[in-house]
Amino acid sequence: MTQALPKLVNFEEFVEWLPENSAVRYELHNGNIIQIVQPVGEHQEVTGFLTVEIAVQIKRLKLPYGIPNQVIVKPPEKNSGYLPNLLVLNRANLVKETLWQKQSVLSFGGSIPLIIEVVSTNWRNDYYLKYADYEEMGIPEYWIVDYAALGGRNFIGNPKQPTISVGNLIDGEYQILKFRDNDRIVSQTFPDLNLTANQIFQAGLV
Repeated sequence: MTQALPKLVNFEEFVEWLPENSAVRYELHNGNIIQIVQPVGEHQEVTGFLTVEIAVQIKRLKLPYGIPNQVIVKPPEKNSGYLPNLLVLNRANLVKETLWQKQSVLSFGGSIPLIIEVVSTNWRNDYYLKYADYEEMGIPEYWIVDYAALGGRNFIGNPKQPTISVGNLIDGEYQILKFRDNDRIVSQTFPDLNLTANQIFQAGLV
């Protein structure tokens, strides 16, 4: 769930307003400050599991990548700012990111090889809003991990079933592959990543 706070603001006002050391997380959606409700335990387990698995790949391949704890992704020319569940940072592109050092803000798709959103009750943000903005930014790979089958039936099937949607940017648009059950995830960023959808869905059970 998300909760909108009254008053439209621009991105600069949002960053200035953000409370320091707060346990509450906020995003900016088209000028609206949105309070992000604390994720449930299974959501956290899935995010943590993926963070570890991808970090292993980064280290093994000796890539100039990192997984920062909390980053604001700002689509250019929009009063929006998102806090993704998992973001892979390309440090080689940080020379272009003028807001990185002081505000931990990324605005260029080239700085983000992979971004992952783990779906919660505000699933429309992941499937519609962020999908469109990440695509427009040119982020090469976008995962939507719907472990609890919360998304719309046109995205995850009818009847609904847990699904991982992986978007690869081709000619400026995401081409979507869907993975369920024991399907092995195919990642263009980490082609040697050897994980099935079920391994990710069951992260909190192993």
